[in-house]
Amino acid sequence: MGLETAKLFEKEGAKVTIIGRRQEAIDAYNQDASENTVGLVADVSNPEKVEETIINAADKFGKIDILFINAGIAKPRPFEMADRAYYDSMWDVNFAGAYFTIQAALPHLNDGASIILNTSVSNVKGMPGLSVYGATKAAMRSLVRTLSAELSPRQIRVNAMSPGPVETPVWGKMDLTEEQANGFKEQVKTMVPLGRMGTSEEIAKAVLFLASDDASFVNGIELPVDGGMAQV
Repeated sequence: MGLETAKLFEKEGAKVTIIGRRQEAIDAYNQDASENTVGLVADVSNPEKVEETIINAADKFGKIDILFINAGIAKPRPFEMADRAYYDSMWDVNFAGAYFTIQAALPHLNDGASIILNTSVSNVKGMPGLSVYGATKAAMRSLVRTLSAELSPRQIRVNAMSPGPVETPVWGKMDLTEEQANGFKEQVKTMVPLGRMGTSEEIAKAVLFLASDDASFVNGIELPVDGGMAQV
């Protein structure tokens, strides 16, 4: 989702910095990047590294108009098997990563900037195995409300985009076998009124809307992009 959003924003004329924790993925991105884009390596669970990376991005392209908080991990685990290490790993990336990335970026944001957080349908839909993941996403939704109020003196808009099931590589990183992952996807699709998975391109267009002047009076919301999963 983040990669497709970066591509769309570049197409629309933005100067884009993406942050990822896998060196090989960033190297692949930079290999084909234009002069208006750059990929930098950082793990959002490391606030000091994130702050350093944001400073580097601001040095290259100037102050920031749009911040898309997209990093996240989703690893289903039954409640009774969720140990502290698992719990902490999810919170460190999904919520603390978002929280401290925004904090680090704040001095580099232009007044009137737009911040968009990637939440999830799981913050309003109770699904087995996602107790920790859903809680991290609900916390992000709460953060959107607080920051939209707290940053209003600077006219910084803060919104969330809430995707339903989307066909991305994350399905292969959920500590599930291929058979389990495919079964989970088929089960989830039955919960979507449109009867299919979403695409990263559809997510990117929603993020573009929230970042754009077309959404200049949109603040503090969570925009569902879920095929109706949480709405019907």
